[in-house]
Amino acid sequence: MNSSQSPEYSGYDPEGQSQPGEPIRQPPVVVRSASGRPLVTYTLLGATLFVFALQMLGIFFLGVDYPAELGMKVNEWIVQGEYWRLLTPVFLHSTRSILHIAFNMYALYIFGPGLERHFGSKRFLALYLLSGFSGNVVSFLFSPAPSLGSSTAIFGLLGAQGAFLYQNRELFGKSAQRALINIITIAGVNLFIGLSPGIDNWGHIGGLVGGSLFAWFAGPVLRLEGVYPLLNLTDERETGDVVRVGLAVGLLFAALAALKIFL
Repeated sequence: MNSSQSPEYSGYDPEGQSQPGEPIRQPPVVVRSASGRPLVTYTLLGATLFVFALQMLGIFFLGVDYPAELGMKVNEWIVQGEYWRLLTPVFLHSTRSILHIAFNMYALYIFGPGLERHFGSKRFLALYLLSGFSGNVVSFLFSPAPSLGSSTAIFGLLGAQGAFLYQNRELFGKSAQRALINIITIAGVNLFIGLSPGIDNWGHIGGLVGGSLFAWFAGPVLRLEGVYPLLNLTDERETGDVVRVGLAVGLLFAALAALKIFL
């Protein structure tokens, strides 16, 4: 689907010095990673900060956080037909502490650009929104408390990063193993912190599951093409496969929400 340039590869024995039955002794071939500006990441950052500014202005001038009133996850209103509340909380944050939005936007800034470059802009946007949606659905199913925040989507990015690195671990080598350990540690620590009162850990879990599912079945699976030293990476995923998986993940969580709403 996408063509990019690789991180690291060793698959060439220019001297022909390897003996039969021995692993080929190959010099590492460094291939540049995918390039391009992460416009979707920056757009999501800008949109979320803009909504937060509207929240603050509403409180300052009117005494009411109208964006949160209209868009946060409130189970009773979702059951009454306000289904957009299963997605809109991803753009809203608590105005009681600047740390809420600061932490989430920092995480998006750290993880977003690399994932967007590998996934491509459209697939990255689908990943972000599906993660937020799946997180809010799981919160709707298991938590009666109102909630808001982009941490559902951020946990989806964590899961997607882990799935991407694991499926392409042979290309990334030991760096993939170290990164996977870091991701598992970050997710574990934050899920543990999420056990504290006032934190929607069900949303975190749902986002992690939704993002991981999408990335596992629709994320980039890279292979090297070309002849040394002119090597580049090609994504084996077809566009149609990505669309079908995205629809399947979205419909899966929509069906789970529908079970609670209509049964």
